[in-house]
Amino acid sequence: MKQLFLVFFLSSFYISFSQTNENELFTMLEGQILKIINEYRKSIGLEELVFNKDVFNEAKKHSTNMAEGKTPFSHDGFDNRFERLMKVVGGSSMAENVALGQTTAQEVVDNWLSSQGHKQNIEGNFNMTGIGIASGSDGELYFTQIFLLK
Repeated sequence: MKQLFLVFFLSSFYISFSQTNENELFTMLEGQILKIINEYRKSIGLEELVFNKDVFNEAKKHSTNMAEGKTPFSHDGFDNRFERLMKVVGGSSMAENVALGQTTAQEVVDNWLSSQGHKQNIEGNFNMTGIGIASGSDGELYFTQIFLLK
């Protein structure tokens, strides 16, 4: 019985430890993406984007929904996210970038900058942002960046 308890305890500890490490990794990647985006914006004479927790929560939720297969890898539900953020944060316009499969912040940003539509969002007239990352059951990373003008 003691051995069974020890196995259960150690497996619970491992799961908890793994989840903590994943969350820390995502927080680090989200920060790196924001830093790279802001460096790019400054290099072309634009203001830096400011992190907003409510915008982050919407981005994180969308990445999680894509990772869990609740919504396809897409911008599905964009209008709903816009409405929720307008109620909570306010603002006048919003845009969104999504990415799948990259493993570094630089890869994500490079991918977005090589796509005309994503690049327009990065260079757009926005002052707030939130970036959320989630991992699918296959280990693939889903990224969402929401841009907001308030």
